[in-house]
Amino acid sequence: MAEVSVSPECSVRVHRVVCAVDCGLAVNPDQIRAQVEGSVVFGLTAALYGAITIENGRVEQSNFHDYPMRRMNEMPTVEVHIVPSTERSSGVGEAAVPQIAPAVVNAIFAATGKRVRRLPIRTEELKRT
Repeated sequence: MAEVSVSPECSVRVHRVVCAVDCGLAVNPDQIRAQVEGSVVFGLTAALYGAITIENGRVEQSNFHDYPMRRMNEMPTVEVHIVPSTERSSGVGEAAVPQIAPAVVNAIFAATGKRVRRLPIRTEELKRT
């Protein structure tokens, strides 16, 4: 779940993300939370900044100096709820990456009535819809 605001200029700010994870028996809950929080960072980066651009047949971004990651001061509050379980531990991985973009665009729709159909989310496209 994502809580967002959209300014009159159509800039998107994610304030809060709530995640639930069921990974079986939680052997190290702090590590699970850290893994999920990290996947939120990565997923938000893709959803909000993740453009890969091509010029003259080549990708312009070569490394993190020209493909920015979300920074600490841009991060929302992230709550991770671990579902109690007696099942076998199954690992966590990057559990929040596929879910964060749909959560954010659905929150944008709830706030504005505008559907986002392409990633990364661009202010210019929100202004047009």
